[in-house]
Amino acid sequence: MRIIAGTYRSRRLEAPSGLATRPTSDRLRETLFNVLAARIEGERFLDLYAGSGAVGIEALSRGAAGVEFAERSDPALRVLRANLARLGVTAGFRIHGATVSAVLKRMKAGTAFDVVFLDPPYDAAGEYATTLGLLGGDAAELLAGGALVVAEHRRKERLEEAYGRLKRTRLLEQGDAALSFYAVNAVE
Repeated sequence: MRIIAGTYRSRRLEAPSGLATRPTSDRLRETLFNVLAARIEGERFLDLYAGSGAVGIEALSRGAAGVEFAERSDPALRVLRANLARLGVTAGFRIHGATVSAVLKRMKAGTAFDVVFLDPPYDAAGEYATTLGLLGGDAAELLAGGALVVAEHRRKERLEEAYGRLKRTRLLEQGDAALSFYAVNAVE
């Protein structure tokens, strides 16, 4: 794995060993950031199920104002911290070592993110509904006006069109993976 563009361009990242963590491929990350290009610089980014941190670190490399990582796996947290240290990143991020649900429920209102990325383990399909449900419901106050929520998932596994106030606006498919983009519906 490597950083695609920005300050840390071409720098290598480590991934946790084993099959418990599945890093977002360089190609899919490049596609994601091509879509998000105008939405990253100066924005607040939330990387849920962060694993190695590749997506959030890519956001930092491209000028995000701040990135918060949520990851519960101790081996993944060690790799995430090592990747940040290897790159010399000492500011502009925060790491939450807990479940995504716990992190979202603990965050205070007033913490508003412009982009949220989630990539739960493919075998934890229930995490998509839980997390997107929270972001479209009780944790919606964590989303800035015009925020975008992006979920990486198996191409064959279809996510819902809407989760509470979140409505899918775009679906990109690449190989065996897909990216579902959600935005907040206007309050009726």
